[in-house]
Amino acid sequence: MLKFYTHLDTKSGEEWIETSLQGKAVLSTPLLNKGTAFSEQERLALKLLGKLPYRIETLDEQVARAKTQFKRYENVLQKYIYLNNLRDKNEVLFYKLLSENLAETLPLIYTPGVSTAVKEFSHEFRQPRGLYFSYPDRERMGEILDNRTHAEIDVIVATDGERILGIGDQGIGGMDIPLAKLVVYSLCGINPYKALPIMLDVGTDNPNLLNNPLYLGWRHPRIKGEAYDEFIKKFVHTVHQKFPKCLLHWEDFAQQNARRILETYRTQHCTFNDDMQGTGVITLAALLSAIQKTQRPFKDHRIVVFGAGTAGVGIADQIYGALLREGISPEVARKQFWLVDRPGLLTEDSSNIMGFQQPYVRASHEAQNDLFAVVKAVKPTILIGCSTVKNAFSEEIVREMAKEVEYPIIFPLSNPTDNCECDPGLLLEWTQHKALVATGSPFENVAQCNNALAFPGIGLGAIASRATQVTDNMLWAAATAIAKYSKHSLLPAITEIQPLSHEVANAVAAQAVADGVATVTPHVAQNIWRPYYRTIKFKAQS
Repeated sequence: MLKFYTHLDTKSGEEWIETSLQGKAVLSTPLLNKGTAFSEQERLALKLLGKLPYRIETLDEQVARAKTQFKRYENVLQKYIYLNNLRDKNEVLFYKLLSENLAETLPLIYTPGVSTAVKEFSHEFRQPRGLYFSYPDRERMGEILDNRTHAEIDVIVATDGERILGIGDQGIGGMDIPLAKLVVYSLCGINPYKALPIMLDVGTDNPNLLNNPLYLGWRHPRIKGEAYDEFIKKFVHTVHQKFPKCLLHWEDFAQQNARRILETYRTQHCTFNDDMQGTGVITLAALLSAIQKTQRPFKDHRIVVFGAGTAGVGIADQIYGALLREGISPEVARKQFWLVDRPGLLTEDSSNIMGFQQPYVRASHEAQNDLFAVVKAVKPTILIGCSTVKNAFSEEIVREMAKEVEYPIIFPLSNPTDNCECDPGLLLEWTQHKALVATGSPFENVAQCNNALAFPGIGLGAIASRATQVTDNMLWAAATAIAKYSKHSLLPAITEIQPLSHEVANAVAAQAVADGVATVTPHVAQNIWRPYYRTIKFKAQS
C-alpha cells in the first residue's frame, strides 16, 4: 500500500505532506503531483530535477492554462474526459479549476454529464481509480481494502450500479457515480486524501453489457437474495473493522435493496443513502421555501408523488417527518399523501406493494389508473415527479391542477434532463407563471433540487462530529439550514454549494451533539479541505 501522510503546521495553519515516494512515482500520484509547481527544494528532495521544465509556476498560472485547454473541447463527453484526465494527473489543480468554474464544470463532472460517461465507461476506460469489490473476490475483501492508496479514510461512496440516475442497470459503469459524488464532497471541503470510491461488482442484468466484448465488469447475471445480502454484510463488516468512524455513503442501489441495506446497518455504522435521504432533504428544503411563499399552512397541503420508488418514497418520508414536527398526528399526516406508480395510485389492492411503500397506500375505493385521474380527484397543491417518465406532467394535468390551486408547487425531479417530467418553461406558461418550480436537472431560471446542495454538508457534519449514525434529526437540521440559506429562490444556486455546505455541516454537527451520536467536539472549519499545494517532504521508509 502506498502511504503518504498529511500533517498540520500549527504555526501557519497549513498542511504539509510526508512521503517515501520519489521521481516518477510522485509525478504519477495525482494527490502528490504538482507538475510545474514543484519548488526547487522539492525537486531536489523528491528526485525530480530534470524531469520538469525549468520554470516554476504558481497554481493560478496552471489553472489559466488548464482552462484554455478545457475550452478547446466541444461535446460533453470530451470535456468530461479532459477533466477526469486532469484529475488523474494533478488532483489539486483539478479541484482548483472546478472551484473557480463551478457553473460550467459541475454539470459535466456530476449530473447530468456523468450519465453519458457511465454508459461509455468500458469504452472510454483509461485509468483505474478507487476499489472494485467483485463477487468472485468476496472472500478477500480485507485484502482489497488494504490495497487502497490512502492511509486514512473519512468517507466511502459505494454503489452496485443497478439503478443509475434514469438509465438503470449499468453494471461496472456505475463506478463513475461514486467518483463524481466524491468530487462534489471534496469541492465542499471533504479531504480527497481521505475519500474512497468503491464499486460493488455483483454482475449485471443488462444484456447490452453482458454481450459487449469490451465490458470490464464481472460478466454474470446479478447476484440476488441471500447471496447478495451476505455479500453486503461482509462488505459492511470489513469497512467497519478497518474504518469504524468513516461515513459510508450508499448510491444508486435498486429500490428492493436500498432501504433494506440502510435500515439494516444504519445503527451499526455511520451510513447515509443519498437517493433516499439526500433527495428527501433537498426536496424538503425546496418545499419549505415554496410553502412559505404560498402562505398556505403545511397541514393543508395535498401531496401527489409520481414515481413511488426509492427516491419518491424517500421524499415522502422526509415530508411526513416534517409534518409530524408541525404537531400533526401520524394518521392525519399519512392522509396528505397520494403515491402514484406507472400502474396507477398505490392502494390496498395494488399488486407487488413493497414494504417501504406500505405506509402510503390508499383505500381501495380511491383507485385511479393514471396520473391525470389522480390529480382530478385529489386536487393536489404539491406535485412531485420521481418517475423518469419524460413529459409525464402534461398540459392537461398541469392546467387541471392550476384550476384548483393559486400557487401550485410542481417539482419535476427526474434525471437526466431527457427524463424530466416537464420542461419548467411550459409549467410556468401553463400556470400564468404562478407555479413554484424546482427541477432535478439544471434548467435556466428555476431552482434545481440538486442533491449536491445537501449531501456534502451532511457528510462534512457527520465527519466533523465523528457521528456514529446519521439521525433523522440531523437530516431535518440539514433541510432547515438549506431553506434558511435560500433567499431569492426556492433553493440556493449550485454555484453556492461551498459556503452552503459549511452552513449545513455546522447545523448537522450541532444536531449530532444534541442527539448524543457525536463522539468528538465538532469543529467544522478545521475539517475543511481546500485546493492549494502542500509542501511535500521526503522521508525514507523505515
